[in-house]
Amino acid sequence: MANHVNATTDTSPNDLSAEMKTFYDMALIDEAGPMLVHDQFGQKRPIPQNGGKTIEFRKFDSLPKATAPLTEGVTPDGQRLSVSSVTATVAQYGDYITQSDVLELTALDNTILEATKLLGRQAGLTLDTITRNALVAGTNVNYCPKISGTTETAVTSRAALDNTAKLTVDVVNQVVAKLRAQNAPTIGGDYVAVVHPYVAYDLMRDPEWIDAHKYAEPDALFSGELGKIGGVRFVGTTEAKVFRGADLASDSRTLAVNGAITANTTKEITFDGGTVAASALKGKYIVVDGKTYKVADNTASSGTSKITVESDSNLPAISDNTVIYPEGNSTGGAVFCTLVMGQGAYGVTEVEGGGLQTIVKQKGSAGTADPLDQRSSVGWKALKTAELLIPQYLVRVESCSPRFSDSAAAN
Repeated sequence: MANHVNATTDTSPNDLSAEMKTFYDMALIDEAGPMLVHDQFGQKRPIPQNGGKTIEFRKFDSLPKATAPLTEGVTPDGQRLSVSSVTATVAQYGDYITQSDVLELTALDNTILEATKLLGRQAGLTLDTITRNALVAGTNVNYCPKISGTTETAVTSRAALDNTAKLTVDVVNQVVAKLRAQNAPTIGGDYVAVVHPYVAYDLMRDPEWIDAHKYAEPDALFSGELGKIGGVRFVGTTEAKVFRGADLASDSRTLAVNGAITANTTKEITFDGGTVAASALKGKYIVVDGKTYKVADNTASSGTSKITVESDSNLPAISDNTVIYPEGNSTGGAVFCTLVMGQGAYGVTEVEGGGLQTIVKQKGSAGTADPLDQRSSVGWKALKTAELLIPQYLVRVESCSPRFSDSAAAN
């Protein structure tokens, strides 16, 4: 499935040739396009220039069954289209690289070209992440069960996952059943999942896995497509969301509960085991006894050190020396998100003339800010938003990996 990126070039003062403008545009697009993995399955909605910053996505409700028999000679009442809308506001993103005495008007300079390629990749990753973050914020989630031998234990929260809770074909089949029960339309006959390579590794070892090249022609493959199993085509990307908190202390990944804590309303956890500055944990998430808490504040790790957490209820009793882990699974390891979706689950915007712009500034274009014509620059800017439209058409599956959860980094 081809990715389309709308691009224009701002080259004021306009001394670059048309050939050079096109060359830089294509260099940026070629680098950005492959990064837009999450974008490729969304409804595309362009906003005309000068049309405001708000986009409206429309959803058409399904019609009820017409089970009443028709009466001869009598025209039934019929139905009316029921339309609901979701609005979203676009925001602008961008970056640039400044160089000294490198952009000449008569030739393409290699450093400008390399800068354009780097910026194109950055632009693609940035815009893809904006879409991904909107999708993983959905609440339609399945947690993979923990498996020990033939025993399967259900999991109801991210913090309760461990490295045995991996994505299996059975979980894939459950998610497919969930989507079918919601009458979620397929995408070309199958549902589609965006998956991290570490999670795909576990699935690809299943005998039911079919590699993409065995069932589809090259021009019919989605960007990044790996293969399929259980009626789902899997698209791999390292940008699939990974949750894993940073080390809690400057010299230790974890902390420990210092003294048994009884159930309390103060929501304070005394700790020891690492060097932590005052308020260094504020805003971070910790996992204690399989529960995730957001840290409101903390004291420095000296004397009686305390972490105060945000919680809607009182803290339960916690045993002495209970390990305090950073955000992730029950032991602080990485949790991977796989997004399984049907057609029309979400929408993305692309603004005409501003979906993705390449901006080249030559020496001398800055006027008095560059009196000796020493600086040139190349950059990009884009207008972007993404919105989940039909939450029941997209399932976020959270899992771990016995081989990679302990080493994978958050993204």
